[in-house]
Parts: sequence; structure tokens; C-alpha cells
Amino acid sequence: MVIVASSGSVALLADTIHNFSDALTAIPRWVAFALNRRNPNQRYTYGYGRAEDLAGVIIILMILGSALVVVYESAQKILHPQLMTNLGWVALAAVIGFAGNEMVAVLRLRVGREIGSAALIADSLHARVDGITSLGVLVAVIGAWLGFVWADPVIGLIIGLAILVIVRDAAREMWHRLMDATDPEIVRQIEHTTLHVAGVQSVHAIRARWVGHRLHAEAHIEVDCDLTLTQSHQIAEEVRHALFHALPALSDATVHLDPCGHDQNDHHAITVHHVLNKSFQP
Repeated sequence: MVIVASSGSVALLADTIHNFSDALTAIPRWVAFALNRRNPNQRYTYGYGRAEDLAGVIIILMILGSALVVVYESAQKILHPQLMTNLGWVALAAVIGFAGNEMVAVLRLRVGREIGSAALIADSLHARVDGITSLGVLVAVIGAWLGFVWADPVIGLIIGLAILVIVRDAAREMWHRLMDATDPEIVRQIEHTTLHVAGVQSVHAIRARWVGHRLHAEAHIEVDCDLTLTQSHQIAEEVRHALFHALPALSDATVHLDPCGHDQNDHHAITVHHVLNKSFQP
């Protein structure tokens, strides 16, 4: 901020505002992770993991706000050109900004992948673009040094537009989480893993959703109707065990047992009229 005030660089102002918004996003993220450490209870039976997704929404709104400020300030400088000063200090700030953002991006991406946090992964990509935009400030310095007054506000405008692209991508990811969308590959992996457990004849009604950075899954498996309850339950537990190994982010898996139909009995007759036609059957 000191260098911005002494140089009048709108590109560096854009980068500074963006970095400030980045730092502030740590607050809702910290609150979300702190809440997620609480145990489930009678009201929040799935725990507090959804707070991470709400934090993601707050982060997106904060980044959007910073982008609008950047675009406005850049437009003002294009309409009212002003020569940048203290070019050496601005260049140094740009290099430091790039190095810092790249380190943050690498750390967030690694941790986000380890714990399966979409918000943290999205934020890591945002930090990486932040580093690239810091290099954009360096381009603005070179342009000003060559005498191009418009270079600084144009780079600032480009940075603002780049931030808007990040907002769009992050918002799409948060929409998927809030709507309980999941990667179809996860459903296929659950199906593949379940069918390879001894005693499972078929699997259907697979469902999976993220609650924060933890995955919850459900599946109906068909087993021999002549098995005892204990034997059928053992198969279900083996399915759960296999799923925990196949999906490291899995928090819990509910496995419903369906007896096969070779005894000519309809084991779902009593509830079939309650089942919605929209029920997903992969």
C-alpha cells in the first residue's frame, strides 16, 4: 500500500486489493474448519461440514467485490491517465507478490487435495492466478519505463478481468457442492468396488455427496436371500471396508441389503408405492 501511494500504480493497487481479499478469506475458512471439528448432534446429524461450503460462498463474494473495485479504478486511470513513479519499488513489489502467491498456491493445493476440500482447492488456483497477475504488474512497470502511460491501467483492467474469471470458476464449483453434485467417477468407483466384494450379486441406487471436505455415500446391494442376517451383515461390512480404502475422503457409507428374488417373493412390495419415480438408479 505504501508503494501504491508513492507510485500511483493502479496495477499494483489491483494486485494489493486482491491480496488483501485473499488474506481476509482466511477468516471465514478458519471459522468453517473450527465448526467442522464439532461432533454431530441431534440437530446437526451430519455434523458441521456444510459450513465449509458456506465459507466458500463468502469467499467468492469477497473476491467478486475486489474485482469490481479493480475494474473501476483501472477504468478511472484509463479515462484520466497518470504517470507511474518509483518504478524500481513497484517492480520489486511485483516479484515479491508473485513468489508469495505461488508458495501459498502450492500449499493450499496440496492440503486441499489431501483433505478433499473444494473450497481450498479453488482458493489455491485463485492464489496461483494471483501470482501471475503480480507478474502483470511487472509488465506494467516495463511499459511505463518505455513511456506508455496506458500500460499501467490496462494491466490493472486485465487483472480485474482475470479475477472475474476465477470468480466464475469458483462459483460453479460451489454451486455443485451446495446442490450435492459429485463427480460421476466417484459413483463409478463405488459401483466397481462394491461389485468386487464376495457375496454381492448386484448394486444399485448409489448416491454420494460432499459435506464440507468429507464424502458420504449410500448403496443398495443384492445378496443371496438364503443367507442369515449375520452373514448378510458381514457382506455389507466388507463393502463398507472396501469403500473406505477406495475413497480416502469417505466419512461414512450406508449399505442397504436387498435379498435376491429366487424365492419368488417381492421383498419391497410394502413400500414400492412410496418410492418416487425420480429415484436415481445408476
